[in-house]
Parts: sequence; C-alpha cells; structure tokens
Amino acid sequence: MRIYYQPKNQSITQKNLQLATKLRNLQKSGLPMKHLLGIKDVSLAEIQQILDTATNFKEVINRPIKKVPSLRDITIANVFFENSTRTRLSFELAQKRLSADVINFSASGSSVKKGETLLDTVNNILAMKVDMIVMRHSSVGAPHFLAKHIKAQIVNAGDGTHEHPTQALLDSFSIREKLGDLAGRKIAIIGDILHSRVALSDILAFQKLGAEVMVCGPITLIPRYISQLGVKVELDVQKALAWCEVANVLRIQLERQQIKYFPSLREYTLYYGINKAMLDRLDKPIVLMHPGPINRGIELASDAADSEHSIILDQVENGVAVRMAVLYELANQNS
Repeated sequence: MRIYYQPKNQSITQKNLQLATKLRNLQKSGLPMKHLLGIKDVSLAEIQQILDTATNFKEVINRPIKKVPSLRDITIANVFFENSTRTRLSFELAQKRLSADVINFSASGSSVKKGETLLDTVNNILAMKVDMIVMRHSSVGAPHFLAKHIKAQIVNAGDGTHEHPTQALLDSFSIREKLGDLAGRKIAIIGDILHSRVALSDILAFQKLGAEVMVCGPITLIPRYISQLGVKVELDVQKALAWCEVANVLRIQLERQQIKYFPSLREYTLYYGINKAMLDRLDKPIVLMHPGPINRGIELASDAADSEHSIILDQVENGVAVRMAVLYELANQNS
C-alpha cells in the first residue's frame, strides 16, 4: 500500500519516505484485529502499536502538507445514530488526511425514521461498495452485532454506556506524550462513571498500559461492581486530586439519566466541581483532561479548564492522529 506522495519539495519528499519506512517497520509486528469494537478485545501489543503509529501521523498533521495517500483506495462510511461533534469531525478529518473516500450518514432524516432496521440500513450502505464503517449507536453492543453479520470492518465510535475505544487510545496517547510511559502512573477518573462509555474504555486501556486507576464521584454515579475491575474508589474529590498525577474529568450525562442521582447541579458542583484554586492547593502539578464537551461551571471551572494544568485541546489534536492510526492499521489487514 502506498503511503507517500512525490511532491516537488524535496524536503517534504524525504520526510514522506522516512514516514513510509517507519510505518512499514511497525507493520512487521502485525495487527491481527479486524475490527476495533472495544479496548477489552485489544491486547497491550496492539495498543502500543496504534500509539506508535499515531506518533508518526502526528508529525504528518503538523506539516504544511497534511495529507498522505495511505487509504486512497478505501471508502469509509461514518454512520452516527447519536449526535456528535468532536468524534465525528475527528474521524472525518482523519479519513481525509489519509485520502480515503468518505460518506456521512445521520439517523435524523434517514430511512431509520421510517422503520428500517440497523442491519438493513448498513447493508444498503455497504451495497455502495463501502469498505469500513465507523459507527456510533445508543444501544450497547450494536457494533458487535454488526460485526457478526457484515463483512466490512467496523470501528466503534461509542456504543451506549459501554465503550468508546478511540477516546481511550487518544487519552492514553496524550498522557504518554505529556508524562512518558503510563506504567506506574496514578490516574483518577472523576465524574459520572455510571453513564460514561469513556470511563470503562479508559480504565481498561490505562490498566493494560500499567497505570493505577481510581474513580471518584457521588456514590450514586459509581457502578456497584466497579471495584471488580481492580480500581480504587474515592468519594472525596480533593483526596482523589491529592492522590493522582492525572485527573480525567467527565461531564454529567443528564441525557442518559432516567432518574435524579443527586439533588441539583449546583450541589454537584459544590462537592465535585474542580477549579484552579483546588489545583493550586496541591503540593504537586497534575495533568487535567476532559473528553468533551465540557459543561463549564459544573464539573470544571473555566479557570481550571484553561489553566496550565490542562491538556484538553491537546487531546482534540491527538484524536485525529490516533484515529488516523486506527484506520490505517485496520485497512492494512486487507492490503
């Protein structure tokens, strides 16, 4: 598979040749997975290979010429049954940076509203000679169901409250970029653990990379059996911040809550909201993360989100490089 152009600028040509060599060397170790359905199914070696490949692609997206023709023969459909901004745009930009043909599908205004089934919808898309599906769905296990019934490769862009594997990979990449190896690092995930698909994927990814993980939030928003995953549980946010080196803050997902899990947003902010004054009181610097969207003034004050502790915008940038790596590695299973 060709992965570089031959531009007139000789220095750009040399960089692309170097990139081609690096990616070929990474491919020698092989990436056996056909789909990316969840971090649970991904080995440590596969995670590390994706992160290493993403390192090379981050160099690409910071060049004047940001495209490589790695996937120019591949057609990818972004099939989103839930609203999304960052994830959808990040995937689409990653696909275009790799020169793939891209089609976008949204459930609103589609035949899904007329009663068409998920499988019929996807099969109709595949009939247009699509090679890969990136899918977000509100139902847990929807990508896994499709993987059993269609031949195309599937990337899970979030399924209900289950997993969001590419977010966990970009979070891991961002921590590695900031602090180096994750092994032995202390990472706290703070907020609505119960309804978050990011939380589970992050826990699994961080643990596979050797980090210690703590979850923190109101007892009503912490899954009952979370300790079986080998994580620490803390109900006091100040103690969690004092323990950790990295704080990954999650928003309250009111759209997924069928009952009230705490008296009010004001009370949640009073006990679990993080501001810069709290970070300044710590006797150490910590790294502050958030998968977005941020509810400013609720889980994070603006002075914390925009502080020197924050790598939130780095996460957004790294998301493109990591998703380029995922798409590239999966596409190479058919090359």
